[in-house]
Amino acid sequence: MKIDTSSYYPKSPLDDEEETPGITDPTPPPFTPQISESRDNNPLPSEWERTVTAFSNVISWVFVPLLMPVYGIMLAFGLSVLDFAPMHQKVVFTLIVAAFNILIPGLLFLLMLKMHIISEMAINRREERTLPYIVVIVGMVLTALFLLYKGAPGWLYMFYFGGAAAGLVELLVNFRWKISAHAAGIAGIVALLLRIMHTGITMPGTLTWLIVSIAAAGLLGAARIWLGRHTVWQVLAGYAVGFCCIYFI
Repeated sequence: MKIDTSSYYPKSPLDDEEETPGITDPTPPPFTPQISESRDNNPLPSEWERTVTAFSNVISWVFVPLLMPVYGIMLAFGLSVLDFAPMHQKVVFTLIVAAFNILIPGLLFLLMLKMHIISEMAINRREERTLPYIVVIVGMVLTALFLLYKGAPGWLYMFYFGGAAAGLVELLVNFRWKISAHAAGIAGIVALLLRIMHTGITMPGTLTWLIVSIAAAGLLGAARIWLGRHTVWQVLAGYAVGFCCIYFI
């Protein structure tokens, strides 16, 4: 017969005793924390969260920094005195700007992706942005020189020199801190529209486009924060760099 020693020895977790039938352990189960319902911890986001995330991704690609130079030349041709230029000239200039700032950089980014210099076309990692920034800056400078050679108004080619300056500031900051290139790009468009309004010769709808661009800047900044790509301060810094470099230059 087994001797019952439970009355004078504390029960050890090493004991290999069989539980007595009919007697349950009075110790309550350990506390299990409830899973937070926040967006970061919820493994199954709600429908509205999926919708906001999808919208944020779409707006991030619609206003990707590489497209800002092309949007700029299109707005300049449509809202300033350049609206009177022949259509074929507008198309040719726009295509050249697209080649310098979308086609060539895009092909180089694909090459970087193949060579594992960058891990994704979105280039979200700060340590991978140095070479892409240099490519973008060179594209902006080439665009500005081309427009200068073709006799474009000073405010137009200086828009691209300002974009190159903004890219240089972002490149330097990027060595220590991540800054939002998306925010800088859209803020540059706002600065361009303000500069067009200061020329004194603008087409109807310029103010409307300015309001739309400001609203788009707000949505884009919120989208980058929602996706976790940037903090509020990184977005605000991008706004400041993009606007100041282009407006004051």
